[in-house]
Amino acid sequence: MRRLWLIVLVALVGGCSNGLAARQAELAQWVGKPETNLLAVMGAPTRTYEAGGMKFLTYDDRQVQILPGSPYFGAGLWNAGGIPPTVMTLVCETTFTIADGIVRSFSLRGNACG
Repeated sequence: MRRLWLIVLVALVGGCSNGLAARQAELAQWVGKPETNLLAVMGAPTRTYEAGGMKFLTYDDRQVQILPGSPYFGAGLWNAGGIPPTVMTLVCETTFTIADGIVRSFSLRGNACG
């Protein structure tokens, strides 16, 4: 059973590398564009704050995934019951930096950015 969880975790982490590059390429198109264009397509951000003459727009993307459990744990006489399902909350926080009304950069943070 431990091997199954290890395989699941490796698959989740391994799948992130290709997705991360694609997400970064998609977001890079906004650098150099007006803030109004970003807002028109992305909508209202989750959070907005200003510091040092720059504005920061943050968008949160949250997902809940349930990894199925197993009806059995162990074998034979060592059977101690099943493993319950595991609930995982996946989050990707995308923050755009705005200066003079133009998107200057973006950053990604979280376990679901890929």
